[in-house]
Amino acid sequence: MFRQAKVLLTAALLLLPPTVAAAQDGTSDGGDDAALQAAEQYADCMRLAAENPAKAIETARTWVDQGGGDPARHCKAIAQFNKGHYAEAARQLEQLAKTMDKDSRPALRADALAQAGQAWLLTGEVARAEAAQTAALDIAPKSAELWIDRALTRFEMADYWKAIDDLNRASELAPKNPTVYVFRASAYRHVDTLELARDDINRALQLDPDNAEALLERGIVRRLSGDTAAARKDWLKVIDMAPESPAAADARANLEKMDVKADGNGE
Repeated sequence: MFRQAKVLLTAALLLLPPTVAAAQDGTSDGGDDAALQAAEQYADCMRLAAENPAKAIETARTWVDQGGGDPARHCKAIAQFNKGHYAEAARQLEQLAKTMDKDSRPALRADALAQAGQAWLLTGEVARAEAAQTAALDIAPKSAELWIDRALTRFEMADYWKAIDDLNRASELAPKNPTVYVFRASAYRHVDTLELARDDINRALQLDPDNAEALLERGIVRRLSGDTAAARKDWLKVIDMAPESPAAADARANLEKMDVKADGNGE
């Protein structure tokens, strides 16, 4: 569950100076052509970072040398991430957070640190990921997504109760986000608190009845509670709903494991 979630990096930061952002949304005085051009260059670079990261790295490097500033550096870091150079991306994002204007737009610094944390997590550097995410939360403590991000890292560290603490904060900030309850259910399951896990799964499914991850998790909880028939029903529904999804892959693995044990060949 948490393993699947950690690969989701949001690269949609708009690291543009205020004058550029104003020009882009049409609120700048007189329509600053240079600002609009910079905004378009940033958008083009970020698009290239998604489609052809190797080329985007070179494009962004040239733009940095030409004075592209934070937008150019951010594009370069995201291109490195998409290229699979996670450690380099993490270092660049952390450096970007340090050099950005600390007073004008702190939320962007928090986003850069959050992205650094996700990149560190993909390298297996969980302590560095947690440190970056904690720094982000110091800046933006009302971001539910940041609390979820750190919970994922703490789950990877097998620090399940701290992950639950973070998800408690996320649930206060985003009470209608089913993902929070699915993740917290998984954490509760790992500390053998199945009743609370069951409560969270029910809450998630009330919000989103066809949530594949919630159905996968409910199947696991049901199997652990001895209701293998209901578990099988949940996992088959996941496979039917989203056959190519990571949740379906986990559902198939759980079905296979359960069937092997039923045949008396498992441990």
